Amino acid sequence: MDCLFCKIIKGDIPSNKVYEDERVVAFYDINPECKIHVLALPKKHIESADHVDETNSGDIAYIFECIPKIAKLAGITNGYRVITNAGSDSCQSVNHIHFHILGGEKLPEHIK
Repeated sequence: MDCLFCKIIKGDIPSNKVYEDERVVAFYDINPECKIHVLALPKKHIESADHVDETNSGDIAYIFECIPKIAKLAGITNGYRVITNAGSDSCQSVNHIHFHILGGEKLPEHIK
């Protein structure tokens, strides 16, 4: 499999990790969109939100259980935004489901 995030999970590509356990990894985005921009993803390869089903939805629920802890570890103290993209029209750049955790500053109300 030629998945960038799977290579990061395996340790083949370095990342600046914020959090890791047996099911989830979170690391700082290399092209941050705001002061603090972390990506959280399951270690299990799931292509996108379109591929979440009864066999893997527990992994997605678990990420959402971890997100508050990840945000705190990253230094986000006054709220954050969580975003995922699915497919080319949303500009999903890596076909491994991931959640952008954005914060550390006042974010714009609307996405442009």
